[in-house]
Amino acid sequence: MITARRVARELALLSAAQVLRQPKLLDESDCRSLILTAVRTLASDVRDTLEQAGSELSESQRLLHHSEFQLPHLERAQMVLQDALNRAEKGLNKIGAALDLPEILYFAHQEEVQAYAIALLRCLQRHQTEIQELVNRSMVDWQLERLTHLDRTIIEIAVAEMRYLDVAKQVAINEAIELAKRYSDEGSHRFINGVLRRISEVLDAVQAATGN
Repeated sequence: MITARRVARELALLSAAQVLRQPKLLDESDCRSLILTAVRTLASDVRDTLEQAGSELSESQRLLHHSEFQLPHLERAQMVLQDALNRAEKGLNKIGAALDLPEILYFAHQEEVQAYAIALLRCLQRHQTEIQELVNRSMVDWQLERLTHLDRTIIEIAVAEMRYLDVAKQVAINEAIELAKRYSDEGSHRFINGVLRRISEVLDAVQAATGN
């Protein structure tokens, strides 16, 4: 289910790299400009996804025609047929993903969505050092080496929400998993889930020790 907050997190994810490179804290107008760029990126994704889906379905149709009329050997025909079915499945999956994008774009233009995305971006920038230190100390060396820039940003958004924006830990973790499923590599959401659960335990220990 698409929600306003989920779309805000997507906008923050798409904008975070540019924000975190800035040496000084960005003001709201700077952040809003980056958010609008992210909205345009989402709109472009709609077109690209539908074009890719069309290409996959066209290629599957070509392979099916080829296997039916030009491949006399059963084993070879079966291989081509399987390839065609795989391409058709990929095309249909892309169409399924694209169906959500108009609703995402609708939310992305809402003021409350952009306001929360801006709050996330400014929180990430303002507390960048503390957030990164928390992530680093919650992971072992092999995990840090495996961590891609995108996955780190997803984790940092969740940490910002848990630590500074009063979002329930389980909610932040679940939303990070959804971001990973949409934007990261297959299987990354399980890795991110494990990392964030460890960070949640660290935060619980810190809060128990300090009382906040």
